[in-house]
Amino acid sequence: MDAEQPKPDPIVEVEQFGTLPDGTVVLKYTLKNGLGAELEVLEYGGTVRSFKVPAPDGSIRNVVVGPDTLAGWLENPYYGSLIGRVGNRIADGKFSLLGKDYTLATNNAPGGIPCALHGGEVGFNAKMWKIKAFFEGDDACIRLTLDSPDGDQGYPGNLHLEVVYALTPENTWRITYEATTDAPTPVNLTQHAYFNLKGCAQGDILDHTLLVDAARYTPVNAGLIPLGDLAPVKGTPFDFTTPRTLGEDIDAENEQIAFGAGYDHNFVLDHADGVLGRACVLTAPDGMALEVWTDQPGMQVYTGNYIPDGMVTPEGPTVRRGGVALETQHFADSVNQPAFPSIILQPGAVLRTTTEYRFPKA
Repeated sequence: MDAEQPKPDPIVEVEQFGTLPDGTVVLKYTLKNGLGAELEVLEYGGTVRSFKVPAPDGSIRNVVVGPDTLAGWLENPYYGSLIGRVGNRIADGKFSLLGKDYTLATNNAPGGIPCALHGGEVGFNAKMWKIKAFFEGDDACIRLTLDSPDGDQGYPGNLHLEVVYALTPENTWRITYEATTDAPTPVNLTQHAYFNLKGCAQGDILDHTLLVDAARYTPVNAGLIPLGDLAPVKGTPFDFTTPRTLGEDIDAENEQIAFGAGYDHNFVLDHADGVLGRACVLTAPDGMALEVWTDQPGMQVYTGNYIPDGMVTPEGPTVRRGGVALETQHFADSVNQPAFPSIILQPGAVLRTTTEYRFPKA
């Protein structure tokens, strides 16, 4: 019987990545599990610049798509970044809370219809997060903290956030979010990584197979704001209850597909809200698979319909639909939809939620 091999030690390395236009130096933290997986994270936006994992052919593959430099993120925001205070869209950039009306910047206009998107003009994706490395068992971890003051981007209450990224020996990237506030405020946090399991800048994701554990989705209007109903996916291009390729119906003659220029829709996950359950399985043609697990009620599937051709990444230029975002979160416009699960965080309460991006070993 062979002697048991010692476990590799997890490692976190730190180096300077770049400088913002105002002179702020941005550091990069690289989490390594000692088995080939590496997660590169920037202080700017809590952004994942790359996620390298072992591929079926034995190579190490970066499966996250995004810019190569800080200048790239200033021009093309959200790639791999933490999103808040409220991810996704808010209709007309307006909501009411405890009898008071709030007006936000309308920084997006699908179909020519303005809305507030991803926390505002300077959302959490454009903030400098404080990062501290630590180890938990065999996991390499960093804790990212941010304080969002009362009135930040128009939102009420002082919000304190702590997010932990952990890279496990099982090639899982675990994200744990915690948030507290001193006044009632809407909070909907997510991570906006784009995945291409063939590798960053290795063509589009139309040949990827997707399985989503969701029998319902939230149809939208031309402004990509949910209509308020939870519609069955059966018989529609949104039925991924059995695995099929993203490209099969991405350009189908369907009003919902037309509104999103492809998929940009929230799926109502089958598992109970607050319970960690599988949300989806994404599989590349060579069998490389990603499982997404979350305790959130929804997952936005966005097929990179507006990823530009030629954006410079660490591995080469992008193409349209060169990555798919699998954003675990609450439903879009929940703050204006009483029938949707609430996103209002109350003083004295602690928002805690977990999402895991798992790469099962063969």
